[in-house]
Amino acid sequence: MNATARPVLARHFHRLAWLAVLLTACVVVFGAFVRLSDAGLSCPDWPTCYGRATWPSAPQDAAAHVASEIRQFDTTKAWREQVHRHLAATLGVLVLVLALMAARRRRYGSAQIVGASLLVAGAIPAYMQGHIGLAFALAGAGEAILLLAALRWSNIDLARAAVLTLAVIVFQALLGKWTVTLLLKPIIVMGHLLGGLLTFSLLLWMAWRATGLPIQLGDAPLHRRWLIAGLVLLGVQIALGGWTSANYAALACGGGGWTTAQHHYLDFPKCVGQWWPPADFREGFVLWRGIGVDYEGGVLDGASRIAIQMAHRIMALVVVAYLLAMVVRMFRIPGMRGWGVLLALGVLAQATLGVLNVKLALPLPVAVLHNAGAVLLLFVLVTLLARLKRPGLLE
Repeated sequence: MNATARPVLARHFHRLAWLAVLLTACVVVFGAFVRLSDAGLSCPDWPTCYGRATWPSAPQDAAAHVASEIRQFDTTKAWREQVHRHLAATLGVLVLVLALMAARRRRYGSAQIVGASLLVAGAIPAYMQGHIGLAFALAGAGEAILLLAALRWSNIDLARAAVLTLAVIVFQALLGKWTVTLLLKPIIVMGHLLGGLLTFSLLLWMAWRATGLPIQLGDAPLHRRWLIAGLVLLGVQIALGGWTSANYAALACGGGGWTTAQHHYLDFPKCVGQWWPPADFREGFVLWRGIGVDYEGGVLDGASRIAIQMAHRIMALVVVAYLLAMVVRMFRIPGMRGWGVLLALGVLAQATLGVLNVKLALPLPVAVLHNAGAVLLLFVLVTLLARLKRPGLLE
């Protein structure tokens, strides 16, 4: 962003953007904790938890609500799901404020954002009262207004990026609802993870562009192409990781034929004792399955889960090789070596955590850190993409 564009933003826009980046990272990592601790269906109604804005304090407090007929209240898990929802709602309000600040000088900009937000807000009580069609229409209309504004507006004052981020947040709320109502349907769970990381990336890009601090390189366009390719590969790997988690395939390569329970989880780098075991890729990558099925615990057979796990491992090798090649390039450029070190540490830590997930039977702290590692890698790549520019070029 050039010097003439920056004053258009409100004075504290970049500070709020950085706060939103930090909060998004917390929401993503805490969401991974909720999912990996099997608390994703601990509040079977939405957006309340057994009819409460918070959560019941005891099983008898939840017994009178209709949601208890779907799933019995679990004192140790319900708070996790509802705290995650409240954190996400707080983030939504913060992104709304950013969008209003960025678009305040656009013609009818504030009115469009407020109108879209009111439509989306109206969809929530409509859904809670059982008017599903009306709720979907209201939310869809709000999304359409935001997306049309993003298409029309330029990005000189970050208005396009801000309103697009708000649209992503709205869709994330829908995915969060569908995660519960469609009983952890894998495509929804994976999409919810990708949406959270997309939100993080958009906010991080905005925060850097509003802050300034460009990194000037003569061959910046070439480095940007490397970064974009790296982001695409990392995005595919994150999607495969989300698909692995959603289908409960993280431990699919355990040696099922071995006698000791300990060795059941120690099969790495082989899979069930083989370098290339029987795997059903066609069944493992069916994206859309029936509605009404409870997907908690997974519904796929062993060969299908092995296919998912093998795909995740193979893509991990591709991503690690590519990102380490980027590290080598960075080490050759003065001023980029620090970022190269950070990227190298992130890649090696992420690979190590992935292996430990298998070797240690998916311990919750390690699995959550593996999700945090994806956030760190995105931070490095998106930061460099936002800050790189050629010397003397005003952006």
